[in-house]
Amino acid sequence: MITLSRKPILLKGFGISKSTLHNRINDGLITPPISIGGRAVAWPSNEVESLIYAQIAGKTPNEIRQLVKVLIEKRTEGVASI
Repeated sequence: MITLSRKPILLKGFGISKSTLHNRINDGLITPPISIGGRAVAWPSNEVESLIYAQIAGKTPNEIRQLVKVLIEKRTEGVASI
């Protein structure tokens, strides 16, 4: 089951600061958040876990950037047409 993680949970999971989070998003090392309404955003738990596992496995920044691209592409798979 995929859940959504808000910023405080994400920061704790990665062990990083807010500014580092934004730098990593801009550098393509963490997926951008999704809107969950109004000004609220969150990250899908499966993406967060994949990125943490990639870091644990010692993947290079370029390998993680590629993973981020794949995760973003997968966001639209399985979504029914409206």
